[in-house]
Parts: sequence; structure tokens; C-alpha cells
Amino acid sequence: MPKPKNKKEIEEQYEDCWIYILLLTTLAILIESMKNYKFSIQGSDISYGVLLLPGVYFISNYIMKKYDYKKAIAGVAISGVISVCFVAMISFALGGNMILTNVCGYFFAYVASQFVNLMIYEFLLNNTNSPFILVFLTYLFSIIVYFMIYTLIYLNMVLLDGFWNQYFITIGIEFAICLPITYLDKKIKRGI
Repeated sequence: MPKPKNKKEIEEQYEDCWIYILLLTTLAILIESMKNYKFSIQGSDISYGVLLLPGVYFISNYIMKKYDYKKAIAGVAISGVISVCFVAMISFALGGNMILTNVCGYFFAYVASQFVNLMIYEFLLNNTNSPFILVFLTYLFSIIVYFMIYTLIYLNMVLLDGFWNQYFITIGIEFAICLPITYLDKKIKRGI
């Protein structure tokens, strides 16, 4: 293999995509770990993990924008599998029972919502000038898909007392968090 001749060729050979995939994985594990810690708004208990959810979509979109779609998909797959392995190891280490619907609900919700997010985001990047409102709606739609799948698999019902109140409060919180994240997303240039 020939040696690079200048600093630019050295920079092109170094690929730091794995750092962002590691960050994505860490946030995915943190969201899963924080699901039992809740705060209360208007009598509804909401997980602290929802505060980090838009950040996960932002990191995966950043990987796609800076590198490409394949690396973003690889990052989602790696982070999803490692977060499931983390839950299995922690439940084994603590001597607890690993409930399959608990792990499957998070994993399927995470992976499906990430794929929806990345497909819409890629379409916006390739076919439009990705207007602020469409990028913002992509983030919100991905979060709605996440909660829909997570609720159906993990909770196995949607007719709980106060569920809809909790759902709309959570979407409202995500709405407020997604605004600055969308602004940051628009400031990032495409490519390396």
C-alpha cells in the first residue's frame, strides 16, 4: 500500500465514523437504562429517556449526512444489537429476569423508527433542499413511530388510565426538544 504524500491524503484515510456509532450506541443504552426513572407532569409519569430520544435521531442523521446511508444503517444496527446485549448482561449480572417483551419492545421500536427516520431524511437530502419544517417533521414522525411500536409491544395495550395524556405530554416535550436539534441539523453541511 503506497504511503500518503500529504496531510490531506492522511486525513482522507482516517475515518472517524466509529466514534459517532459509539456515541449512538451509548445514547441508545442510556435511553434503555433510564426507562425506569421518571418525572411527573400533570399527573403523568414520563421517562427521562425521552429527553435523549431526539439526540439519537440527530446522531444517526449526522452520520448519514457526514458519511453515507450505509454507515448510518450500520450504526443503527450496531447500537440496537449492543443495547439488547447490554440489557441481557445487566439482568444476568443483577440476577433479575429478562422479560422478552421488555427487550423486544425497545429494540423493534428503536430500529423501526430509526429506519423510518433515515429513509425520510435521505429522501429530503437527495430530492429537496431539506426545508426546516420537513426535517423537523421527520424528527417528530420518527418519535411518534417509536412510541407507537414501543407501546404496542412493551405495554401491550393503549387503554391505560392516563395513557393518552402521557402520550401527548411526551410528544409536546419532544416537539420542544426537536426545534433546537433541527436548527443544529440545518447548520451541518453535507459530506466530509
